[in-house]
Amino acid sequence: VEFLYCDLASMKSIRQFVQRFRAKNCPLHVLVNNAGVMLVPERKTEDGFEEHFGLNYLGHFLLTNLLLDTLKQSGTHSHNARIITVSSATHYVGKLHLDDLQSRCSYSPHGAYAQSKLALVLFTYRLQHLLTANGSHVTANVVDPGVVNTELYKHVFWVVKVAKWMTAWLFFKTPEEGASTSIYAAVSPEMEGAGGCYLYNEERTKSADVAYDEELQRRLWTESCKMVGISDECSR
Repeated sequence: VEFLYCDLASMKSIRQFVQRFRAKNCPLHVLVNNAGVMLVPERKTEDGFEEHFGLNYLGHFLLTNLLLDTLKQSGTHSHNARIITVSSATHYVGKLHLDDLQSRCSYSPHGAYAQSKLALVLFTYRLQHLLTANGSHVTANVVDPGVVNTELYKHVFWVVKVAKWMTAWLFFKTPEEGASTSIYAAVSPEMEGAGGCYLYNEERTKSADVAYDEELQRRLWTESCKMVGISDECSR
């Protein structure tokens, strides 16, 4: 195991990480996009993005696109490279505000978090469409880990923290249990060659209806390219 530092809230850090990784000339068979914050107070990343959208979504969008060439070179007809992106059931209530992705007009921690998780589902479906059109041996899937007992909840109200402390053993998954579907997506023979899936408890399930809107997927992708400073053609 080797550690390379990467701050998903920093476009500069992401680019530096990719440079260091590429310098190793290693293949890349599995990329798991799993960083995240939840219900943080209104604040911005160093690049000026609202933190939920900037870290949860844009950071992974840029990282994945910068690593796409390596992923494509690493995948083969019989062993596709795999991209797994961790979303949340919260995406079902999320609304994507293309005219206000930074939540500047009206900030809600819950709304911003849900929007970032919906964006990850839309991104995954669009990415798989582009990979298929390109004939690439790379698959992209999105995972709902369930309600997991981690530090992700440190910004919730104290009443919720108390309730979580009292009931976590009964209702929350352990981190190991929460990771199981991501691991399934990453290594299961059943997922070989399968892309564009929404997975929960190691099973394919249906995501929010709006996530299948191809025009919305395309518009989000185009806007995201502009925000992180890459071209659509480069991404493909």
